[in-house]
Amino acid sequence: MSQALNLVRRDPVLAVATVLAVASCALVPPDAGYLEYVDFRTLGLLFCLMATMAGLSRAGVFRAAGRALVARLHSGTGVVMGLVLLPFVASMLVTNDVSLIAFVPFALLVLRMLGIADASVFTVVMMTVAANLGSMLTPIGNPQNLYLYSASGMGVLEFVGLMLPYALVSAVLLVACVLAYGARRHGLPVKAEDERALSAAGELESERVLKRSVTPWAALFALSLLAVARVLSVPTLLAVVVVVALAADRRVLREVDYGLLLTFVAFFVFVGNVGRVGAVDGLLSSVVSGNELIASVAASQVVSNVPAALLLSGFSSAWPALIVGTNIGGLGTLIASMASLISYKQVVSEGAGTAGAYLLRFTVVNVAFLAALVGLAVALG
Repeated sequence: MSQALNLVRRDPVLAVATVLAVASCALVPPDAGYLEYVDFRTLGLLFCLMATMAGLSRAGVFRAAGRALVARLHSGTGVVMGLVLLPFVASMLVTNDVSLIAFVPFALLVLRMLGIADASVFTVVMMTVAANLGSMLTPIGNPQNLYLYSASGMGVLEFVGLMLPYALVSAVLLVACVLAYGARRHGLPVKAEDERALSAAGELESERVLKRSVTPWAALFALSLLAVARVLSVPTLLAVVVVVALAADRRVLREVDYGLLLTFVAFFVFVGNVGRVGAVDGLLSSVVSGNELIASVAASQVVSNVPAALLLSGFSSAWPALIVGTNIGGLGTLIASMASLISYKQVVSEGAGTAGAYLLRFTVVNVAFLAALVGLAVALG
């Protein structure tokens, strides 16, 4: 019993998904049709991307890139701006959770080195919002995008074109918030000696990365993009990733989030079974149909945007509304995007701010951004 409780605490979303999947099996006993529920293409791509990102992270690529960028900024406001825009851009290619895992500890270290640690809560809140917003632009920015992109049959340019207005408005809002914060704090002054220490640390980090072999992981990332664009088959990519990981650094295979993969499978089973119960499927479809945007945003606040995408896509094929809704729905509550929990845990564990202060600022900023982007979605129709 204690082990079961620990599993629930460690991954509550997986626990809920498993319970739903098992319960739905009472409605539709397991048969050969279950195999048709699972989107193996999405699962294969997700595994390959997670393994590749783990390899690049272990090689120190992200921290080196962050140090190189921040070392070239010469004011406290500039440093905060760089730290916020870093995950915004990076999450478009390396997912929002990887961006936050890589850059939040780095940001806390940099702010301490520069003597502006009191800006930590604001900076990490904005970095979290930035990662969730930047990730919505591309099919590989977050797990629900990868799934909805595959399920919808959209092209890459079509997907990016759909989300581009939201990304551009988000970028403007992020810059405006940082500038307003810096102006209120009178520019966040940085001491020259601290700036020189950071620059030297950045050069050292870059040298360390150059000594490591990042070529295999960069090559795998390029192949992953080809698979996303449907140029390379996913089974071929999967085989190459496993072979390279075993040869180059097999520990990356342990860093893959298998819980997320199992969560996908569980929701696939649940949605597939419910879809075979005519009365339930008809009821849920009638509720969701025509309300996909609001339903996606609302559901994301309660169960987070990845499960919301998996659930609602079983009852509607209005792909643009589902994509927009689950992406902007990642704003709002702390669990609207599970990636947000990464920042929260790191800030609290590092002692960079109290849980209450962080949650208050996080909620205010997220609700404001969510309102702005929902307004934009309504205006765009």
